[in-house]
Amino acid sequence: VHNVADVSGQRLVVDIGGGSTELILGQKFEPHHLTSLKMGCVSVSRACFDKGRVTETRLRDAELLVQLKLEPVREEFRDQGWQVATGASGTIKAIQEVVKKEGWSREGITLDALRRLRAALLETGRAEAMSARWQLEPARAQVFAGGFVVLHGLCEALDVERMEVSEGALREGVIYDLLGRIRHEDVRDRTIATVIDRYDLDKAQAERVSATAWLLLNQVRDAWHLTAEELAHNLEWAARLHEIGLLLTHDQYHKHGAYILEHAELPGFSRSDQLLLAALVRRHRRGFPAKAFEHLPKELAPLAQRLCVLLRLAVVLHRGRSRHALPMLNLQVERQRLELRFPEGWLDANPLTRADLTSEARYLKKAGFRLEFG
Repeated sequence: VHNVADVSGQRLVVDIGGGSTELILGQKFEPHHLTSLKMGCVSVSRACFDKGRVTETRLRDAELLVQLKLEPVREEFRDQGWQVATGASGTIKAIQEVVKKEGWSREGITLDALRRLRAALLETGRAEAMSARWQLEPARAQVFAGGFVVLHGLCEALDVERMEVSEGALREGVIYDLLGRIRHEDVRDRTIATVIDRYDLDKAQAERVSATAWLLLNQVRDAWHLTAEELAHNLEWAARLHEIGLLLTHDQYHKHGAYILEHAELPGFSRSDQLLLAALVRRHRRGFPAKAFEHLPKELAPLAQRLCVLLRLAVVLHRGRSRHALPMLNLQVERQRLELRFPEGWLDANPLTRADLTSEARYLKKAGFRLEFG
C-alpha cells in the first residue's frame, strides 16, 4: 500500500471489514503472522446494536463479544511485539475523522481518544444522532458503533496506545493479496472487485447503491426473514454489479448485465450463486413481474424477490448519481406493504426522486407490493 510509510522494524496492520477483522504482523509487507477474526463492523452492529441504538448494556455485550474473539490470539500477538500499528479501512478512517473533529487527537487514533469516544457514543445513543453530530453517511452511522467496539477492544487487548491511519486501503496491492490468503470468504468478494475493474464500472456509484441497499436491508431483515448473512452478500454483489450491462449498451442494459453474469466465469461462485446474481441484476429496473424469480429454488424465490425490491429502491434513490449523501431513511415493511419515510421537506426539494418513486410504485404493484412514501 503506497500510502503506508516505509518504517523499519515490526509493524502491526489492522483491517476491520464488515464481517471479519484481519491482523498482520510483518516487516515491509513480508508477513510473519496473519490471522482473521470473525468479527467486523457489520456483524457486531447486527448482533449488539439493533437499529443503531447504543446503550451501556449493549456496549458491554459487544465488548464482551470482541474480548472473546480476541482471547485466543491476544498473548501471541503481544509476545511478538511491533514498533508501529497501522489501520486502513473505512471503519478506521471514519473513527479517525470523528476523534479529530472532536479535538481528541490531532493525527491517528489514540487509546485515550477511543475512551472518550465510548462516552460520546452513549451520549448520542442512536445512529441518526451520530450521523448528525459527526457528518457520517447514514450507512456508515448504522455500523459505526460495531466498528468502534472492535477497534477499541483490539487496542485495549493488544496495548495499542496509538494507531496511525493509512489514507489508502489495505485491499490494494500486496496487502490485498495477503488478506486473500487468510479470508476464506474472500474469493467471491475478490471476483466482484476484479469484474468491476475489468469492465471499468463506476465504482463510486456502485458503492453508493450498495451502501443504501444494505441500509434498507438492515431495517427490514427481521420482518422480511432476510437474516441469513449469505443474502446480505448477494444483495451487495448485485448492487455493485448492477450496471455491468452498460458495457454493451444503455438500452436494456439490465438484460445484458444479467446475461453476462449468468454466463461469465466467476471464481468462487456456484451455479446457483450466479443464477441469483443474474436474476437480481435482470430485475433491478423496469418490469418486475410476480413470476420473475420462479426459476430459482422454491425456498429462495420469495427471498430473492424481496432482495430485489431493496435493490430497486437503492437504484432509484441514486439515479441522479449525486455525490451528496442521502438523508436518513426509514423503511418499514409488513408483508408486501412498504412505507419509506424521508425527513420533512426533502422530497419537495427533490421532485425528480419523488417522480421516480411514483413510477417505481407502479412497477412494484404488478408484483403484489404496495410502496408508500413521504
